[in-house]
Amino acid sequence: MNLSNLKPAPGSRHKPKRLGCGEGSGHGGSGSTRGMKGQRSRSGEGKNPGFEGGQMPLLRRIPKYGFSNLKFANVYQEVCLEDIISKIPKDVNEIKPELLKEYKLIKSLKEPIKVLLRKKGSELKLDRKLKLYVHKCSKSVRELIEKFGGEYVQLNS
Repeated sequence: MNLSNLKPAPGSRHKPKRLGCGEGSGHGGSGSTRGMKGQRSRSGEGKNPGFEGGQMPLLRRIPKYGFSNLKFANVYQEVCLEDIISKIPKDVNEIKPELLKEYKLIKSLKEPIKVLLRKKGSELKLDRKLKLYVHKCSKSVRELIEKFGGEYVQLNS
């Protein structure tokens, strides 16, 4: 015996009721085992999850208050300086958004970019003078770039 010849015990499995499939199915006619009339007898009778039988739903009864900043928040695409150094060739000194997109470090050119440091600045050694064209960068990134003779240029959002 193996998995390919396993079968359920005889009589343990039944065909499902196929409702509304004509008189010959045994469940045809006006009722189709759903009763006579009314919402539940119709096809597509499902109601939405918050429906309370016509009573004012709980979600609409509770007062709404507060403020959500999600619509107005500035969402930045974060890029680590370590990734820029490791993935972009050493002969490239000017780092622009198009270049970051080309090397798949960011997903979109429409959203602003922020460059961050993963390690402490003292542990990281830059091998070139970088000119960074991004919307924002952390203070430690700016200090590290300027320490090795590079430059940070802020883009407008």
